[in-house]
Amino acid sequence: MIPVLLSLGLLSLQAQTGAFSTYSPYSVFGVGEVMTEGTAFNKTMGGVGIAARNNRYINYLNPAAITARDTLAFMLDFGVSNNNKYFRQGDVTSVNNQFNICNFIFSVPIYRSSALAIGITPYSGVGYDFSYSETRSGIIGNTGNIDYQSYGEGAMTKVFLSAAATFWKRFSVGAELDYYFGHIGKVSNKIFEQSSFRSTYGGYDMKLWGIGGKFGIQYEHRFNNLSSLTAGATYRLKTPIRGTNEEYYNATLSSVQDTIYRRDVGSQAVRLGDEIGVGLALKLDGKWSIEVDYLLADWRSSGFSSARGFAVNTEENLHFESVMSHTVRAGVEFVPNRNDIRYYYRRMAYRAGLYYDTGNFRYGPYAVTSYGLTLGVTLPVFRWFNGFTIGMEIGRRGSVQNNMIRETCFQVHASMNIHDIWFQKPKYE
Repeated sequence: MIPVLLSLGLLSLQAQTGAFSTYSPYSVFGVGEVMTEGTAFNKTMGGVGIAARNNRYINYLNPAAITARDTLAFMLDFGVSNNNKYFRQGDVTSVNNQFNICNFIFSVPIYRSSALAIGITPYSGVGYDFSYSETRSGIIGNTGNIDYQSYGEGAMTKVFLSAAATFWKRFSVGAELDYYFGHIGKVSNKIFEQSSFRSTYGGYDMKLWGIGGKFGIQYEHRFNNLSSLTAGATYRLKTPIRGTNEEYYNATLSSVQDTIYRRDVGSQAVRLGDEIGVGLALKLDGKWSIEVDYLLADWRSSGFSSARGFAVNTEENLHFESVMSHTVRAGVEFVPNRNDIRYYYRRMAYRAGLYYDTGNFRYGPYAVTSYGLTLGVTLPVFRWFNGFTIGMEIGRRGSVQNNMIRETCFQVHASMNIHDIWFQKPKYE
């Protein structure tokens, strides 16, 4: 139903001013572009967090990590991002800018070494707009020019509830309940210049939801009060996607009544891939934090490659296909002196990171990989562990080879992490 024009050299990508949650030609497949998880704390270190334990920030990438906290404190994190993308295919270029809310997360202690976290974050986004005019006389004959249009928008959001506990002051376990929901629309039009020919309009209107989960563990070995080595692991369950998918199609100058097909998405057996991750983090002298993560996600049985509304085939008979993805992330944090009372810049946390991702799909036989560099800093605010984090990411996805599209992104992350003590008795009345 959707005549995707990715394989055409004359593809024209148009900069958008609409309210897209994301903008990428690769978001045409499946449930769209899967967002990188984590707060600005994680993203400024390349996206690591499986082994991170830091009582100053909420780290929800591993449910077990939320026990790294003051037992009397509540914590809150609110983040936003601005994403600028530059697209290139052959000699054709385009740009786009998006501003989005990234997360809203709240965490509280429960009892002794246990904790709870609840939050809402974006999971995936759909945003694309392809247009192409066929003017070659050998193809159009006497029909006049034919305009092909394909565009889509929408998003899926994740709401989660995490609980965790620490045993023997070293071993932490956690579990997360996830609820995914969203609305995605995909439209495809074929418009003839001459009104004597029937133009066609069609697409999909999908309302989706799913319930999944995630488990995590961490083991921390302390060398002293300021240095430690932590190993972590996570496993995300494969999540079936339910909902409805209305497929509609109509043509002008037709005496036949327009037809709408209503399908149960669950009957198409589509699902989000399961994922396993491992990480290792090292803290040195209360100044340095270094972490490396590896994630393996299996999307091969997602069903997106054949399900109507999710699958994509091009006019050169190339199609998108779900595959197994591999991701490597590394990050480092440096704080000169957290307790310095003279120089503010010595209390700031400086971060840098790298990532490489093979992608959860391929275009025909071609992989769609991404890689990038991240930088960031946290500025301490007032007292306790309150802070304002700002960072940037420079990355690239895709290629200019094989008629593909290359994305170059410059993204800015910002978040406010709030930390305060509950039930603190005043010393003076």
